[in-house]
Amino acid sequence: MVKVREDHPVDSEGRVDLQSWLGRLKRHVNLSDEQAMIAACDMAVAAEKSPGNPSSWSQMTSTFNIGMEMMDILAELRLDQASLIAALLYRPVREQKLALIDVRERFGDEIAELVKGVLGMAVIGAIQNPARAQVLGQQQDQLDKVRKMLVSIVDDVRVALIKLAERTCAIRAVKGADRERRQRVAREVFEIYAPLAHRLGIGYIKWELEDLAFRYLKPQDYKKIAKWLDEKRLDREQYIYDAIKHLQVELQTTGIEADVNGRVKHIYSIWRKMRSKGVEFRNLYDIRALRILVCDVRDCYASLGVVHSLWNHIPKEFDDYIATPKENGYQSLHTAVIGPAGKTLEVQIRTYAMHDEAELGVCAHWKYKGVATKTETDSYEEKLNWLRQVLEWQEEIGEGVEGLADQWKLDVEPDRVYVFTKDGHVVDLPVGATPVDFAYRVHTEVGNRCRGAKVGGRIVPLNYTLKTGAQIEILTASNAVPSRDWLNQNLGYIKTSRARAKIVSWFRKQNQGSNIEAGRRFVEAELKRLDINKVDLLALAKTMNFHAEDDLFAACGAGDIRSRQVVNAAQSQIESKESKESAVFELRTLPSSQPHRKEGDVTIHGVGNLLTQMAGCCHPLPGDPIIGYITVGRGVTIHRADCGNALQLQEQESDRLIEVSWGEDKQYTYPVEIHILAYDRSGLLRDVTVVLANEQANVLDLNIQMLKNDNIAKILLTIEIATLNDLGRILAKIHQLANVIEARRNRKV
Repeated sequence: MVKVREDHPVDSEGRVDLQSWLGRLKRHVNLSDEQAMIAACDMAVAAEKSPGNPSSWSQMTSTFNIGMEMMDILAELRLDQASLIAALLYRPVREQKLALIDVRERFGDEIAELVKGVLGMAVIGAIQNPARAQVLGQQQDQLDKVRKMLVSIVDDVRVALIKLAERTCAIRAVKGADRERRQRVAREVFEIYAPLAHRLGIGYIKWELEDLAFRYLKPQDYKKIAKWLDEKRLDREQYIYDAIKHLQVELQTTGIEADVNGRVKHIYSIWRKMRSKGVEFRNLYDIRALRILVCDVRDCYASLGVVHSLWNHIPKEFDDYIATPKENGYQSLHTAVIGPAGKTLEVQIRTYAMHDEAELGVCAHWKYKGVATKTETDSYEEKLNWLRQVLEWQEEIGEGVEGLADQWKLDVEPDRVYVFTKDGHVVDLPVGATPVDFAYRVHTEVGNRCRGAKVGGRIVPLNYTLKTGAQIEILTASNAVPSRDWLNQNLGYIKTSRARAKIVSWFRKQNQGSNIEAGRRFVEAELKRLDINKVDLLALAKTMNFHAEDDLFAACGAGDIRSRQVVNAAQSQIESKESKESAVFELRTLPSSQPHRKEGDVTIHGVGNLLTQMAGCCHPLPGDPIIGYITVGRGVTIHRADCGNALQLQEQESDRLIEVSWGEDKQYTYPVEIHILAYDRSGLLRDVTVVLANEQANVLDLNIQMLKNDNIAKILLTIEIATLNDLGRILAKIHQLANVIEARRNRKV
């Protein structure tokens, strides 16, 4: 938690004592112009002036208090005076109580540009919900705003730090808000801002954001772990106190100067470790933890020797992040030992500089600004390099908001896998990345000429999921080209938007005729596989904003259009009851079964619980981008984001459109029959059932017929599916199995 934000000094009348407060800030920040700070306070309070409310800075309003709290956070991060003033004035400008031009005239361009940059980060909503930009017809406008936001962060990372401070204040403040608002703020913080703090290396902000978000998103789990911690708190504190004293004596005897203290384990990290390792609370090694701070790296390893000589080391519980730092620059030694009384004890060992880096991240750049070494400057640059890469590939390829959103989320995600090139260089990728992702991360031409991959010297499929520590070798051929199968989401060849964008770019440059032909085969095969028939291809093309069928096929062949978009557009075209029964997924149920609906299938933002119904014009399915329309007397109708009626309503009745999203739980399950035709071989049925098991598809019925004259097996399966996209993915994976001729949805149910 931030230390200086506990309370603000007040005078005898309960008003904030500005001089005392500024004096406290001076302990963390060099206030080169104290009068400018006072002037900023005057301006912020004047912006809050209302009848009967004097303009003195001492009469605090909620907005001003938030500004002060933001300044406290940034002071603890050692930021400069300009950042603090921008933080104080940001809220009044955002709430249109203060004009940005007035800020520029009084405090200059630097502070005004900081405020403007933080205002631009409001577009983060387009990253969270790119469908919102699409349904409002603002895709390109939102994309431009997202680009500007990213550029502003790269140009001046203080923009992101001020926004992190503001979001920290926001999630602290929602404690008394209604459940819906708490969860909305918590989800945004958890998905965007906590990972951003992690990427920028700001440890203590990351932990607070994660713990508070976890508290509102998983309240029962949070309370359970908090109770476990509280029950043993006094015993644990005494145990840690005794262990510190014992260790300090040993370090002093060895001649090592060190600070030793207890380390607080955060609730979210406890829950996450329990889930990832499948262990119970009592079996965690790091609930009791010590941290040793020393002057140099040599003392780190010397201290490690003292710890291991004092207590027995637990095998496989040692990590050397000094020799191999994490991707955000984090360095430390981690070990776990059997401490006093036979209890497990985690010990972290690092230098003071490493500790500042872990807690402050990019903010350490300001602490050491002017005296920074080349290593410290390089660390600062590396923390922003990932963001520059996002901008570079996006500008080169021109992906829309959805692609940019995908890449942003993947790149801020703290869970990464770390693999090695053949030469021993470390490459970090998002969890789930494949050899194809790795190839395009190394170099575009390596990806384009990829023909195979070896992991640890063993040949693996190109859709193999990479794991940390693996050494990857990409096999290339001079005449090799990308495969269109790589773009099929259902086959799992690529995870990153960067790799997909590079592949799309390659196909765009190819012959238009070959793209049209490949796209035609793709569209027809996909519709046939999912048993979506009676589709007017010309109307389908126009629905997707293409002038002719060939334009749609060319886009599909080049990879600009994804299979999910084609299927959704085809569904929206079918309106008669007979057509729905043959093509629309949610009505294709077996006579003896009905789809199962769970509570909380659609979340309505900012409104609360209202009656909802699915629109008959576009038939949204779980996973589709959606928007809500408030009807008269019939609750909220849920449309797909690309529905023509929704776009028309935006022009005619925009005030009745509201933001909605699918709930966290699976809403529906549907029985559906699929047909598989394959040349018979040993293990065929086993391979099919393995695919179904991996996809967690429940099998309701199974029938096999042998056409002995042709040595062909005909398999009819009835399985339960949640969405049409799940069905498409399962069929695509079955079709990839050896000897399979055809895998499609059965027409006769």
